[in-house]
Amino acid sequence: MMPAAAKQITHADILPLPDYVKVRKERRSAVVALKKNRRLPVGPHATFYFENFDTMLSQIQEMLYIEKGGDEQLEDELSAYNPLIPQGRELVATVMFEIDDEVRRRRVLSTLGGVEHQMFIKIGAETMKGVAEDDLDRTTADGKGVRKATLRNQSGCVARLTSYGAMLIELHVPDRKGQLADVVLGFDSLAPYLAGHPFFG
Repeated sequence: MMPAAAKQITHADILPLPDYVKVRKERRSAVVALKKNRRLPVGPHATFYFENFDTMLSQIQEMLYIEKGGDEQLEDELSAYNPLIPQGRELVATVMFEIDDEVRRRRVLSTLGGVEHQMFIKIGAETMKGVAEDDLDRTTADGKGVRKATLRNQSGCVARLTSYGAMLIELHVPDRKGQLADVVLGFDSLAPYLAGHPFFG
């Protein structure tokens, strides 16, 4: 495990896939043990998983192991998971809603629109309000989750879409110099898309 002070995952921290396969079982067992004391059930359905360097490093290694996207995928994973590593005077948690029955799950989730803005920790008389990450993995007013999907081809081009209307939010293609650049205009968070917006073309 890395020191508690480690706050940024870099390429140097990532094991090559063949090396990770050899130690995957041990790594996963260690992370399961680590997460045991970082898990906090809240109510009948929600569980908070408090993250740190090691939990995020494990997540990135697993994503690379499952999707096998190589260096192009690694850049995306670092961008997605590094912000979830606490930087000192903060706590960062991933919140999971775990409901096995599909019918019941849909009914409960339909009542949770905007729940990410209603979370807080109260210690004595002091209340600390949670701040949701400002990305597109959020909920609509009726509780429907919005997710991002990333598509890549062998040339390195990357397209990102959301499950909200299958909107194309990023398209990285080579410019005149062969450098990948995003050619799609859009917003950095979900709210403007839900509020209505101009047709960017």
